[in-house]
Amino acid sequence: MDYNSNRKKMVMPEYGRNIQNMVDYVVSIEDRDERNRGARSIIDVMGNLNPFLRDVPDFKHKLWDHLAIMSDFKLDIDYPYDPPSPTILTSKPNKIPYSTGNIKYKHYGRVLDMMIKKTADYPEGPEKESLIQMIADHMKKCYLTWNKESVDDEKVMGDFHELSKGKIDVPEDFQLKDMKDLLYKPKKKQHSGKRTQGHKNDYRKN
Repeated sequence: MDYNSNRKKMVMPEYGRNIQNMVDYVVSIEDRDERNRGARSIIDVMGNLNPFLRDVPDFKHKLWDHLAIMSDFKLDIDYPYDPPSPTILTSKPNKIPYSTGNIKYKHYGRVLDMMIKKTADYPEGPEKESLIQMIADHMKKCYLTWNKESVDDEKVMGDFHELSKGKIDVPEDFQLKDMKDLLYKPKKKQHSGKRTQGHKNDYRKN
């Protein structure tokens, strides 16, 4: 029996064994013009196997790159695009830049810190007051995720003032939402089985 485990390992198995065999055959063709015709035929078949990718930018370019990779970069033809270098399979991807700025109060998070700084630049008015209320309530909720037993509103507002670099002065009569209002999740309404059955009976009578 000819098992797949005994066959040549495919570089791109998503195209299947038959496509790989076609690529290997075209590589072995001596006439360059015939190799070019064979390569174009393989590209057409590869495109038909993945019609949903035709809307992807540079779809044809990707197919020709895949053809070069599947031939182990041995297919000598007139590529319509510059073929990729063999190092593309061994080179490491670029390191993703990551912001390493320090966060003084990590339980509030970086996004909330940025929101406070943006709010500090808002002109005075109802919109800024609404933002302060929303952010302060969210800070209290974040605080409760780390300390579910209690939370000091004065502590939260002090942190708010500090994170704003003193640019936001919270009024003395400012009040945060109660703990139960911040953590309460309304339950979904469920229809009773008897009521549903009653509707079915009414439907049958009609």
